[in-house]
Amino acid sequence: MRRFLIATFLAIAAIEQPLLIGRGFNITSSAEILPTPEIAQAKTAEFYYEQGFEKYKSGDYQGAITDFNKSIELNPKLFLAYFNRGNAEYRLKNYLGAIEDYNKAIELNPKFVGAYISQGVAKYNLGNHRGAIADYTMAIELYPKYADAYNNRGISNFLLENYHEAIADYNKAIELNPKFANAYYNRGVAKVDLRDFEGGITDFSKSIELNPKFADAYYNRGATKDNLGNMKGACADWRKASSLGDKEAAGLVENQC
Repeated sequence: MRRFLIATFLAIAAIEQPLLIGRGFNITSSAEILPTPEIAQAKTAEFYYEQGFEKYKSGDYQGAITDFNKSIELNPKLFLAYFNRGNAEYRLKNYLGAIEDYNKAIELNPKFVGAYISQGVAKYNLGNHRGAIADYTMAIELYPKYADAYNNRGISNFLLENYHEAIADYNKAIELNPKFANAYYNRGVAKVDLRDFEGGITDFSKSIELNPKFADAYYNRGATKDNLGNMKGACADWRKASSLGDKEAAGLVENQC
């Protein structure tokens, strides 16, 4: 049985969100007034920050880190530079370095929901699911309508074998976002582990309805049908997953169908 699809803040909003582009310096034009050293320094910090931002978007994560380092050197209170340096470290799989930067961003801006979510994802990747739950819970306290936070917390609860708590989190994610295909899929996985096979099939089917190219959902729906003795239905789902590029499903079709 396949596992989960975690909704990472990194992929959804951390860099792409216009709020984070870094235009919040309120710099006075030098045509109006001669900049003080502090203002000139802030301009330079902004320059390196935005240059790092562009490098991040292009996939040059190491180059982005170099620019964010310079931005932080010039303006140590620029919490977005720490946050996005953490994102770049995350992309390079330096999860401990990412967590250190997210912590600093939170220290500078304790209500920064994105930093809690991203820190939780980094902890998830290190297997620290209790720590991840704490971060997702803080994000939820700050922004109770954040469906991704509930979905991610559900995954960590599942991995700690808190199955009913996981389903409650997925339920809330779906309530907040009824088109959240990943949450239906993840809830289906939890239901199957609780041996609610019909409930799992219903959730996998809903995730497929919302995302018809969801290979893992076809794979798992097929596996669940197999558990119920419906080999014809299982093979149909595995063939569809195989057509979407799933090699494991292709192997099942070849050996069992």
